[in-house]
Amino acid sequence: MAYLRNLSLAGVLLLATAFTFFHHGWAEYDQTRAIDYKATIEKLVWENPHALATVKYKGASTTVYLAPTTRMNDRGLSPEMVKEGTAVRLVAYPHKSGKNEMRAERIYVGDKKYELR
Repeated sequence: MAYLRNLSLAGVLLLATAFTFFHHGWAEYDQTRAIDYKATIEKLVWENPHALATVKYKGASTTVYLAPTTRMNDRGLSPEMVKEGTAVRLVAYPHKSGKNEMRAERIYVGDKKYELR
């Protein structure tokens, strides 16, 4: 019985560690430097834990982390509204390491603003 309990505990710890390893923290983004720019969605991945958009920023393809899909749906933003080819305005924080990655604070589609935090 103790063996099964220890095995279950080990499984729970392994699972928790895996989620911690794969989930990124917002501390990796420079929240003192909001970048406000217009772009066109090149690619959209609408899945949890965060939707991802690929856009051009300063000539380079940049991955932009959006909010969880449930939050965006609750706020009226659907995947059809930000599909490939859609022009958007983003307010986002760049990754501190300088790689082509940002975290979006808000997105404008047409004249409507959607808060993502």
